This record gives sequence, C-alpha cells and structure tokens, in this order.
Amino acid sequence: MIIELKIDKLEEDKAILKSEDNDMVIWPRAKLPKDVKEGTLLAFAVNSGNGDQKTAKDILNEILDVEETV
Repeated sequence: MIIELKIDKLEEDKAILKSEDNDMVIWPRAKLPKDVKEGTLLAFAVNSGNGDQKTAKDILNEILDVEETV
C-alpha cells in the first residue's frame, strides 16, 4: 500500500505532513530529503507480512515517537 502525504509546513526540526483526508503526521525534518519544500508530495510504502513486520513496526514507532523497550 502506498500512502501519500504532502508537506504542509516545514519547521526548524520537524515537518507537518498532511493526507488527502487532512490527517496530520509530525515527521523529523532530518529524516526527509534535503531538497524538499512545503507542498512536496511524499509517497510512503507500507507493507504487510512476516518479512516486513519489523520495518512496518519501526516506521509506526517513529511516526508515533515510541521508544522500543524489547
């Protein structure tokens, strides 16, 4: 599944990403390409399955700003 988010606002250390449904995600600016600007459309690939579980979990933890304890 591909999720598209547009950069709504760039701040010093974070970016506000917005979906077509106006859902917002705060993303670390350091994790974005250097040449992005407000209005840039980003595409995130989200996969399911055993091989991709850790990757999906890592992405969700980063989005939700959760520290892994296990």
